[in-house]
Amino acid sequence: MPLRRGFQDHFDWPLFVTTAAISVVGVINLYSASSAAGGALRDLYIQQIYWLMLGAGAAVLVAAVDYRHFERYGWVAYGIGITLLVLVFLLAREIRGSQRWIPIGSFSLQPSELMKLFFIVALAKHLHNDPRTEGRTLKDLIIPGLILVFPLMLILAQPDLGTALILVFVFATIMVLTHLKLRSLVTLVVSLAASAPMAWAYLLKDYQRERVTSFLDPEKDILDSGWHAYQAKVAIGSGGLTGKGFLQGTQNQHKFLPDQHSDFPFPVWAEEHGFIGAVVLIMLYLVLVLWGLKIASEAKDRFGAVVAVGVSALIFWQAVINLGMVCGLLPVVGITLPLFSYGGSSVLTIMAGIGLLMNISMRRFHF
Repeated sequence: MPLRRGFQDHFDWPLFVTTAAISVVGVINLYSASSAAGGALRDLYIQQIYWLMLGAGAAVLVAAVDYRHFERYGWVAYGIGITLLVLVFLLAREIRGSQRWIPIGSFSLQPSELMKLFFIVALAKHLHNDPRTEGRTLKDLIIPGLILVFPLMLILAQPDLGTALILVFVFATIMVLTHLKLRSLVTLVVSLAASAPMAWAYLLKDYQRERVTSFLDPEKDILDSGWHAYQAKVAIGSGGLTGKGFLQGTQNQHKFLPDQHSDFPFPVWAEEHGFIGAVVLIMLYLVLVLWGLKIASEAKDRFGAVVAVGVSALIFWQAVINLGMVCGLLPVVGITLPLFSYGGSSVLTIMAGIGLLMNISMRRFHF
C-alpha cells in the first residue's frame, strides 16, 4: 500500500512526459528512417517499440525498489559489469572490426551500455561512503579513478571509443559537481591534454584517426571517411525552417544518409521537420537533463544525488556528442542519441536510468 500510494501521490509527471515525448518522436522518426531501407531494416521501428516497452518495464522495476538497496549492492553490480566486459572477448562476434555484442539467442547484449549505469552506481556508492565535505584534491581521485580505469580499458580494447568517452565525461561531471578543487581540475585537464599525443599514437585505431582527420579537413576524403558527416550536414541544411515534411526527406529516401537508424537519426528528423523541429527535440533533451539535475538537488542523501547527476550527465553527453558529430562540430565516434536511436541495449540502459531518476524523485518524500 505505501508503495502504491507513493506512485500515485509522488509520481514525477514532468520526467515521465518528457521521456515519453522523446520516445514517441523517436519511433516516428525511425519509421521514416527505415522506410527507404527495405528488407529487414524496414521493421526496425516495430522492434524499437518492443524495446521501449521492455525498457519501460525495467524502469518500473527499478523505480519500485528503494534506491538505497542499489547502494548496498553497488560493488556487486560493478563486478557484474566488469565480468560481462571480459566475457565480450570470449563470446562476442566481430562486427565492423569491433567486439561489443554478446549473442543471446536472437538478441545481442552490449555490456558496455549496461556498464554506464553500473559505473555510476559504484562511483555514487564510493562518494556516499566518503564523509569528506571540503574540496577534493588529486589524491582523493585515486579510488574514483580506479573505478573508472578498469571498465575504461576493457571498453577501449573492444574498441569502443564513443562509450569510453561517455564514461570519462560522466566521471568528470560527477567529480566537478561534488566539489573537486579548481586547481586539481586544471591540473587534471592539462595532464590529459599532454597525454593526447600518446593516445593518438597508441590507443586510437586507424579508422578512428581517419574520422578525426576528416573532421579537421572535411574536404580531404569526402567520399570515404568524411561521407557520413557530409551527408548529415546536407540533410540538416536542406530542412530549412519548417522541413520537407514527413517521409519527404530526399537525403533519407534516396539512401544518401548512412546509419540513419542508429548514429544518424537526427539529420532525418531535421530534414523532415526543419529548424523548428530540431529545436523542439533539443529542448526536450534540455528539459530532461535539467529536471534530472533538479532531482539531484532535492535528493535526501549523497548517493541519490550522485546517481541523479550521473544519469543526467549520461543523457546530456550522449545527446551533445551525437548532435555535435552529425552537425560537423565533433568527430564521428559512434554514439547513439538517447531514446531516439535504434538499439536494444541502449534503450534498456537509458530507461533503467530514467527509472533511477523516478525512484530518487519519489523517495525524497519518504525520509
